[in-house]
Amino acid sequence: MLRRKPTRLELKIDDMEEFEGVKKDLEARKRQREEAESGACGSAGIGVDLAGGGASASASTVTSRVELINERIGYKPHPKPATLPTLFGSLQF
Repeated sequence: MLRRKPTRLELKIDDMEEFEGVKKDLEARKRQREEAESGACGSAGIGVDLAGGGASASASTVTSRVELINERIGYKPHPKPATLPTLFGSLQF
């Protein structure tokens, strides 16, 4: 088998400019999304705090996020009941 010499990659200024442009676009999108989320949470958070349930709003978003992740990966955290037929199957003597 023939061995070939390693390929050399050269970084050009055009590549760096393109990378910086894409990076700025992504950061701008992320900043807009965070502002939109904080604006929505801020207005909803005021009403929730007046009702006295400020902590429950953040807890529900965490649980829904966990549920979305579990659903996406196919994990079902509900354990099966530990009864004799489920532990040993249907054994007949």
